[in-house]
Amino acid sequence: MSADEHATAMPSLRMRRRAAATREILDAAEQHITENGPAALSLRTVARNLGMTVQALYHYFPNRDALVTALITKAYSDLADAVQAAVDAAPEEPGVPRLVAAAEGYRRWAVAHPELYQLLYGTPLRYYSAPIDGPTTQAMTRISAIFQRELFGGFTAAQLAAAETAPVSASLQEYLDNLPQNNLKELPAAAVAMLMSAWGHMHGLVVLEVFGHTSFLGDHQAEIFRTAMCDMLADIHRRIPAQVGGSAVG
Repeated sequence: MSADEHATAMPSLRMRRRAAATREILDAAEQHITENGPAALSLRTVARNLGMTVQALYHYFPNRDALVTALITKAYSDLADAVQAAVDAAPEEPGVPRLVAAAEGYRRWAVAHPELYQLLYGTPLRYYSAPIDGPTTQAMTRISAIFQRELFGGFTAAQLAAAETAPVSASLQEYLDNLPQNNLKELPAAAVAMLMSAWGHMHGLVVLEVFGHTSFLGDHQAEIFRTAMCDMLADIHRRIPAQVGGSAVG
């Protein structure tokens, strides 16, 4: 590699320093949220904890919304990493379907990081609006794609369209048909309904636990969650036909 090519490939010292400072700010903001909750986040406090002035912090994040967006994006990415790692490790635990492993990875991350989970799924921060189709949406889509893959992997579009679900209204079908290209657009309406129901079931149980509403179950919360996810998965798969139009599928 020539000197010019090496200079092109290697980020400049200034860029590396900026990246390091940005990571340090995000780490400090995460720590502040962990200790005080998402609603207490303030640029002034984060800057003070780092020994910076607010004006210096503005060189990296021009306002609170920019910092919140970066924090949410990172939290979604960390959660997606945890879910994917749980799926990758699933073969090590015989009898645990990959979808259930994904759900347990989701639950473990939420229980281990309750304040960051609240940043993602708790009461919206006052005056904050995530950028439309921005990095937070893209990061959330990655998690959805993992669950979609593990829930419906191995089934054809014809099987999913023929699943036993309540009839989909014409207005909902039209709405789904007009969605921009994303994970949901690839699914028949019946599969969208099942995916959202499964997501709500899983997410609801996790929210109850993170907010302490199932603490009366003590150390049995993980077992109850696994049983619920196994039952949910079995119910969904029972509703998807093994054959369509008299011909075996899959």
